[in-house]
Amino acid sequence: MITLYKKEISIFFSTIIGYLIIGLFLLISSIILWHDISKINILDNAYASMDSLFSIAPLIFLLFIPSVSMRVFSEEFNTGTIETLITKPISSFEIVTAKFFAVLSLVIIAILPTTTYVISIYFLGETTGNLDLAAIIGSYIGLILLSSIFASISVYASSLSSNQIVAFILAIIMSSFFFFGFDVLSQLPFLQLVDLTLQKIGISYHYNMMSKGLLKVSDLVYFLSVSLLFIKLTEIVINNKKT
Repeated sequence: MITLYKKEISIFFSTIIGYLIIGLFLLISSIILWHDISKINILDNAYASMDSLFSIAPLIFLLFIPSVSMRVFSEEFNTGTIETLITKPISSFEIVTAKFFAVLSLVIIAILPTTTYVISIYFLGETTGNLDLAAIIGSYIGLILLSSIFASISVYASSLSSNQIVAFILAIIMSSFFFFGFDVLSQLPFLQLVDLTLQKIGISYHYNMMSKGLLKVSDLVYFLSVSLLFIKLTEIVINNKKT
């Protein structure tokens, strides 16, 4: 499992595409947070905070994570190496988990440089250090957990097709539905009686809580459960390839 994990990481960074994807994420987030062309840039805020990053990051990740994940299984199917992989002395669950953690690690690597924004804001405030660091740490935890769901969904989408573009589109559709879809459904008149329940099934309800720095066990359980659900669904797809 560790060997496969390291292989996935090395493949990603073996070409300029890996660095380009991470670079684009950092460039886009920097422009949105620091340039005056953005209406939510930090410099125009009345107070120093990282709220802009945590509100816009899920939208960026809806494209970023599927683009990172689309090749993890699709390429294996397309080149025929999946047959070799599934015959190795490693379970389907370990194969899926290794690829999932490789994708999640890449996302975390992309997130880490944004901590320089925290340092900058720390000194930009009217009073140096007037920043709620505990809330920011909680928000980062929420962002990583959000990424884990997007990563598990995207890996699952990659297992459904040998075409990387198809896998990319499927991942965006499924991730968008889990992030926005249940909120939209909760607004329908004939579903008003279960509107709160529908909202709690969606990602945004739990992420919005954590992006405010509120860490609740129920939210942690939600993120971990949904991630595990899609990991298990991917395992089922890989197991079917063995038969």
